[in-house]
Amino acid sequence: MKGVLSILCVLALSGLAHGELYKWIDEKGTVHFTDDLTQVPSAHRPGTEIQKTPREAPVSTQRESPSSVPSVKAPEPTGIEVPLFRKHELLLTEVTLNGRVKRYFIVDTGASFTLINRQTAKELGITVDGQTPVLPIFTASDVILTPMVNLRAVRAGEAEAENVDVLIHDLPSGTSGLLGNSFLNRYKVVLDSVHGRMTLYPLKGEASPDRPGGYSRDFWTGQFRFYHRTLEELKRLNAKYQKQGNRSEQTRIHNTIRYFENQLDELERKASLAGVPRHWRE
Repeated sequence: MKGVLSILCVLALSGLAHGELYKWIDEKGTVHFTDDLTQVPSAHRPGTEIQKTPREAPVSTQRESPSSVPSVKAPEPTGIEVPLFRKHELLLTEVTLNGRVKRYFIVDTGASFTLINRQTAKELGITVDGQTPVLPIFTASDVILTPMVNLRAVRAGEAEAENVDVLIHDLPSGTSGLLGNSFLNRYKVVLDSVHGRMTLYPLKGEASPDRPGGYSRDFWTGQFRFYHRTLEELKRLNAKYQKQGNRSEQTRIHNTIRYFENQLDELERKASLAGVPRHWRE
């Protein structure tokens, strides 16, 4: 996590008209990306790497004629069935964290993040300190700054996702954790509580002009909307703490803002390489 926070990638991707992405490294070892060569300091231009990016597909205004041959729809991805069991009104499933720690988590398709309790975090060897990013949880009377860490892998059944952001928070039910959308948003989720199973259909398919990088427009716009919205909320909270003179909480929120800015920069880089249209990133 500290390693993630120490790397600040500055992206200035405005149009990709020439289909090129320039990569350069400054004196401190920080990696930068831009699509404008004039943004690279002259001292670093000799070592600049050029990475080709796909051109954005132009928006067609021509209507399809009745005689046009319909496009062949890509086959649906194979679903991965994950066993569930019921505990009172809750649905749970077994998950494996970082390939070694197994726990039963509540399945919650409405939760933005996956949660682990403090005991599970301890068994994973996770250390929380003043540099750990936090995410605010708003209650009726207070704001709880909840530590956020990144797990190398989370697995449910045969479905596995890498680099999953999770919050460290003890649930009132005493359950070890909650499987939320920082894992589930990689899939189309179909719950079948009657037969005790959850079917996960990977969202990533074959790359095509209307599915850059293999993902649909809804996926890309949802990802960018999440990061923009989260950063707006964090900056409002940061301004509040600054006004109150709360230096310790302001530092924690500042670290979190840097983390999400880095995540957004990385998403911008992936979107540029995949040829995602600019208006999908707003």
